[in-house]
Amino acid sequence: MKITKKLLIILLVLFVIAQFFGPEKNDGDLAIDAFLADTNPPQDVAVILKESCYDCHSNATRYPWYNNITPVNYWLADHVEHGTKHFNVSVWDEYSTKKKDHKLEELVEMVEEKEMPLESYTWTHTEAKLTDAQIQSVINWAQAVRVKYGLEAKPE
Repeated sequence: MKITKKLLIILLVLFVIAQFFGPEKNDGDLAIDAFLADTNPPQDVAVILKESCYDCHSNATRYPWYNNITPVNYWLADHVEHGTKHFNVSVWDEYSTKKKDHKLEELVEMVEEKEMPLESYTWTHTEAKLTDAQIQSVINWAQAVRVKYGLEAKPE
C-alpha cells in the first residue's frame, strides 16, 4: 500500500508540473478572405465551414476550455497540426489551381464518407455534426468550384 500511495503522489506532482507546459497554440489570423473570394460558398455552406472546418483547417483555432489541461492540449495540437497540413483555408491563395482542385476533391471525399469533421471533434462541438442535407450542400458547392477551375469534368 505504501508503494501505491507514493506512486500516486509522484504521478499527481508530475501532472501538476505538466500543467505549466503546453504546445504552441494555433492562434494566428483566420485570413479566409482569399478562400471565400475564390470559392464563393453560399451562405449555408459558409456557416458549415465556419462551424465544422475552420478550427482545424485554418491558422486560427477557437480552443475549448479543456485545452488548458495537459495532456489534452497536446492531443488537440496534434489534430490541428495535421488538419492545417492537409487543408488550410488561411493559405488558400498560396495554392496552385491544381492543388486547390485536389484539396476540394479530398474535401468532397472526406465529407461524403463522413470522415470529416472528425467524430472526436463533434463530441464537444455538436453544431459541427453534419446532416445529410448539409453534406450534400458542401459536396455540391465543392464540385461546382472544381468545375470553375476547369480541371473537373462537368456533372451530367
